Amino acid sequence: MTVPLDLDANATEALRPAARESLLATLALGGNASSIHGGGRAARGMIEAARRAVAQRFHAAPGDVVFTSGGTEANALAIHGLGGGRRVLLGATEHAAVRAAASDAALIPVHADGTLVLEALSRLLAEAGPALVCVMAANNESGVLHPLVEVAALCRAHGALLHVDAVQSAGRLGLDAGSLGAHSIAISGHKLGGIPGAGALILAPGLYLPPLIAGGGQERGRRGGTEPLPAIAALGGALSEAYDAPRMTRLRDAIEKGLEALDPRIVIAGQSAPRLPNTSLAILPGVPAETQVIALDLAGVRVSAGAACSSGKVATSHVLAAMGFGAHAGSGIRISLPWNAPDDAPARFLGAYAAMLARLNRG
Repeated sequence: MTVPLDLDANATEALRPAARESLLATLALGGNASSIHGGGRAARGMIEAARRAVAQRFHAAPGDVVFTSGGTEANALAIHGLGGGRRVLLGATEHAAVRAAASDAALIPVHADGTLVLEALSRLLAEAGPALVCVMAANNESGVLHPLVEVAALCRAHGALLHVDAVQSAGRLGLDAGSLGAHSIAISGHKLGGIPGAGALILAPGLYLPPLIAGGGQERGRRGGTEPLPAIAALGGALSEAYDAPRMTRLRDAIEKGLEALDPRIVIAGQSAPRLPNTSLAILPGVPAETQVIALDLAGVRVSAGAACSSGKVATSHVLAAMGFGAHAGSGIRISLPWNAPDDAPARFLGAYAAMLARLNRG
């Protein structure tokens, strides 16, 4: 039986070997990290090792790392904890989890390439008074990178707080919390090669954060509940491994060149902007994303619609709509290469895509 080609890493990244090893070690150990006996102390040691791994990757202090259940909770914790009494400003292409946590926020428009309109952000900051700005490091659909250095400078100039959703960029691109000056950064374990169940919020030094979930005093009182040791250890293990960005870029570019050769109607959203090395958002005008995803899945290739929805349904992409694609906002598929993508991934994908095009043209 042919193994399916998984090109949906932005939904969940392939498990990293070091993450697997860390995970298995915790399963053999057991123990509650809040217990004071030997098993509890060993569990606590594993959690603190993972905390140090997160802090080291983001150039932060271990005490400023708060473990959560994932990226959604980390984003919500930051918005609810930092947004009190402040006007919340969101990038127009932010993830649904961020939009849901701040449903009355003002939206910062993006350019046609998907990057934030800094002039609009400056105007909004001047009008808003005390503000919390929420901007993702890398878009989950297009892979487009926002100009975080410039965003952070504007926030400093206006006395605004800055929260960065780094769920898609963590483990793929470097992000220095100290030099950037963000007040909080959210990450998720399974998006960088760990397993679902753990994420983290990295805070600026000395920043007070009221808990979203109260409990038994875990995470220095900032997040209650017994820590999910296996998922946290896997997160730390995943961060210990290198990411081959040049290889991912070569594979991504080969896919995009092949798509453009197959059909001149195909548009790669955000292609002119800086992007994640593994991500392409390809639009085939007039063909619903769901049709493309199903056809490719039947051919053994796994991709996702431009807007991945937790209910499993496919909706028009708010990202593509914000980028000005109008009627074509429902025709984009996301191709996201995992860290262990095979060398023949472009050829296999393009073969399946060409067969899909042939069927569509005959139909």
